[in-house]
Amino acid sequence: MRRALPLLGAVVVLAGCGTGGLAKGRGDQGNGKKLFLGKGKCSGCHTLAAAGATGTIGPNLDYAFAQARSEGYKESAIRNIVHEQIKYPGQFDTGSKPDELAANMPPNLVRGQDAEDVAAYVAANAGTNGFAVVQKVASTNGKTIFKAKCGGCHTFADAGTTGTTGPNLDLLKPPFARVLRQVINGGAIMPAFKGTLTDAQIRAVAKYVSSVAGK
Repeated sequence: MRRALPLLGAVVVLAGCGTGGLAKGRGDQGNGKKLFLGKGKCSGCHTLAAAGATGTIGPNLDYAFAQARSEGYKESAIRNIVHEQIKYPGQFDTGSKPDELAANMPPNLVRGQDAEDVAAYVAANAGTNGFAVVQKVASTNGKTIFKAKCGGCHTFADAGTTGTTGPNLDLLKPPFARVLRQVINGGAIMPAFKGTLTDAQIRAVAKYVSSVAGK
């Protein structure tokens, strides 16, 4: 249950604290999914099987809410918890230990109805298949790998991504060797992908980024 504990703590606290700002309706799950994968910047940081997201910077949403569902939390309660977390993210210990986050989530990545929609999408899907493991990316196409693993955190015009957690790669224009090293080893809040991606996939995404960045 790697990186699930902080959100489980939030589940317990938010369910009883009455801090206000509860989700008002069921939300548009279709728009919520688009935001989760796109400008909401969620998929680059969280694992959610329904979205094909395998981020490890923040809590695994399937693990966290599978536990909540097993304890009797209804979808409406989960929706309110997620909505509260978007507005008022908890601040937890960060680091490289199994029960620590790589980074804390900034508040209000999405607002208003968009926040309602993301909360509805997550509540409808997180943990519904228990502690499911997201299928690994099988492609060796650099662009496909980038969109699945990197786009939630980086802005990159060729891939159509607008993430802001990490550097804008079109401005950075990193050479192949630098991208390769970063993908393998990670750095700052970026996770290391050695062991998650194959050597061929790592080289493919590094070649893709270095060859088209800023063009």
